[in-house]
Amino acid sequence: MSVFESFGLRKVINASGKMTALGASAVSDEVAAALQKASQDYVDIDEMMEFAGQVIAEYTGAEDGCPTCGAAAGIAISVSSVITGKNLTLIERMPESEGLKNEIILQKGQQIHFGANIGQMIRLGGGKVVEVGSANKVEADHIQQAITEKTAALFYVKSHHAVQKGMQPIETMLEIANNHNIPFIIDAAAEEDFKKYIKMGADIVIYSGGKALEGPTSGLICGKKEWMEACRMQYKGIGRPMKIGKEGVAGLIAALKQYPFKKDNAEDQIARMKKLCQSLENVEGLTCSIKQDEAGRAIYRAQIEVDSDKAGMTAEQLLNRLETGNPAIYLRHHYVNIGILAVDPRPLLKGQEEIIANTIKSILKEEQLL
Repeated sequence: MSVFESFGLRKVINASGKMTALGASAVSDEVAAALQKASQDYVDIDEMMEFAGQVIAEYTGAEDGCPTCGAAAGIAISVSSVITGKNLTLIERMPESEGLKNEIILQKGQQIHFGANIGQMIRLGGGKVVEVGSANKVEADHIQQAITEKTAALFYVKSHHAVQKGMQPIETMLEIANNHNIPFIIDAAAEEDFKKYIKMGADIVIYSGGKALEGPTSGLICGKKEWMEACRMQYKGIGRPMKIGKEGVAGLIAALKQYPFKKDNAEDQIARMKKLCQSLENVEGLTCSIKQDEAGRAIYRAQIEVDSDKAGMTAEQLLNRLETGNPAIYLRHHYVNIGILAVDPRPLLKGQEEIIANTIKSILKEEQLL
């Protein structure tokens, strides 16, 4: 029995992905041990934060880093840092930034909702969101012409939630930022390559610690030293109510040290999802295939298309039955409105793909017998 079941909560099978709403990742024994040991001891927090910054720098190739309680906090802290720098008086003013250089330029197709509104995270840091272009088309001129003496940073969102077509690439935004001597921030929360964007020349890059890294609930910011020092200083301001504790930092450090030794398990993902599809291949109304992640990451999911006329229920109805059961089974449902569900193999424990397939068949059989 899991600790959550001992509380009286339902058992959850997470086939949705490393989602905040489901607790992100299940950590390794080594990370769990770091969390436990840190929770039972003491440390100078300022010293720990500086040390964590050095570790983040080592594993990202950046000049310095700053740990956070999550990527969303990383957005607010990063935005505040480019507005205030290390000026304590300004830090204590945030998010009130009237009269300061506070405009954050964001492509319209990247003004997303990831569980919260990304514009709100920017505003929490004192930023004024300046959307450019249209939801499905942004020209370089839109970005150039939005720059004023009030521009504090250009902001890019690398996410499957964002519009993937018609946006200007990172390279274009980076060139524009460099030409105008403006900081360039990338929200790369779920990305797997922790060095890519620093190598490209980004000033500030934000990651989740609980997604690809498979660490505890946490986040990390990496980038130029001047900005990372300013980021850490935000804990004397807007960062205070979103501070990360000693346990989270210890777990984040342990996860960073493990990350270079993780093996690509794409073949295992594909094999497990093939097995799931084979189990569903003769089910009336279902078509199962394997699809790579929309954002191009090495993630291979089973995509289940539901023909409601033949299956006897819609994809949304099937999803609801799965989520309200015990165990509660959560599938990826970004395209449920067009009859598509997906199974993400990464968070699944051994054998859980069989439970998912059997439960789906049981639900549909029960529905068809009514």
